[in-house]
Amino acid sequence: MTTLEDPKTATAGPERIADRLHHDLLAPEETREVRRRVRDVAQRVVAPVAAHIANGDERTDGFPREVFDALAAEGLYRIPFSRDVGGDGLAHPALATAVAVEELAYYSNSVAAIFDVQCILAGNALNQGSAEQRQRWLKPLVAGEFVGAFATSEPAASSDLSPQAVATVATPAAGGWVLNGRKRWITNSVVAGVIVVLARTGERLSTFVVPASAAGVSIGTPDRKLGNKGQITADVILDDVRLGPEHLLGEEGGGLKVALQTLTYGRIGIAAAGVGMAQAAFDHTAAHLARRHAFGGPLAGKQHWQFLMADRLTALTAARDLYVKAALRMDSGVPFPEPEAAMAKDFGTRLSVDMARDAVQAFGGLGFTYQRGADDAAGPVEAIYRDSKIGEIYEGANEVQKWVIARQIFGRDLTG
Repeated sequence: MTTLEDPKTATAGPERIADRLHHDLLAPEETREVRRRVRDVAQRVVAPVAAHIANGDERTDGFPREVFDALAAEGLYRIPFSRDVGGDGLAHPALATAVAVEELAYYSNSVAAIFDVQCILAGNALNQGSAEQRQRWLKPLVAGEFVGAFATSEPAASSDLSPQAVATVATPAAGGWVLNGRKRWITNSVVAGVIVVLARTGERLSTFVVPASAAGVSIGTPDRKLGNKGQITADVILDDVRLGPEHLLGEEGGGLKVALQTLTYGRIGIAAAGVGMAQAAFDHTAAHLARRHAFGGPLAGKQHWQFLMADRLTALTAARDLYVKAALRMDSGVPFPEPEAAMAKDFGTRLSVDMARDAVQAFGGLGFTYQRGADDAAGPVEAIYRDSKIGEIYEGANEVQKWVIARQIFGRDLTG
């Protein structure tokens, strides 16, 4: 398990160039205050243990519980929600949540993903339940009393969540439902108190709130992944899990709408995480290019790096503005803010991969290293390189995002 360290042991890090060159004309002051607040927490809580999380082993190091609890103590899980469930009651909750994800991802995409699932996926799904369900399950989740999980993907269903693709089945039974199936790649499942599960009910899909302690629920062995090693994923096996009628979230047959709206919100969060990682890689690279000398001068004096960094700064500005615009549209009452959400997810995550690759190249051998033998110093960017790739895959592969954008251009009749 990850142990919180003295924040004094964390390095100050490179200059935050966005503070000087990104002129935020879209976000309200409320959101800027959330950014300041989350950045302070991230610097104190996440930065000191980020390298340990990035280089841990999912099966032995496990879920970073101390970090999760610290974020709860700082009230970060309150950001997206209304006051009646213990939330902050912000005027622009989606935007504030996305900004929080960016600030956490700057230091650890694993921690950002845990926050994303707690607040955007599990939290947003529970927020669509009845008043009684919101008080019973959402309110303690907002307080951080338990960890939430969101289970839609299966061995044969991920981006395709059509009823015919989903194999998990909920069958009516006396006084409620019986669930059978297997969910895959489920973040937080190994420590979850409640799992929101998408299941087939007849010819449609419905969403259920499943306590992880319920009889018939078991969790598989954690996956070992290329990156995001603090984001623990594992299968969720449902074997004749009996639930009362109060565990049906929303209406029977309304599960696909809940899932799709939640995943759309999630894509804004993943876009913000991509921006956070790209900004971190950019800042490290800019500092390195300024101080590293080769061939008679600093690398920053070479036109190749000047032009590349100019292009990346332009892309960072565009990527941040895209996710901010998508979140503002969601906050205005648009549940599916397209094409901006799909654009933001595709562009922001692609940028994080490109910028992380550039950072590794700029740092040379140190860029390819996660721990240097001479002094045990942590490599500054290789973890970003490993963590960034998943952003192009989960919560709707980027190929699906391009399809969503194309449907906005040509319509459903031509694009399917």
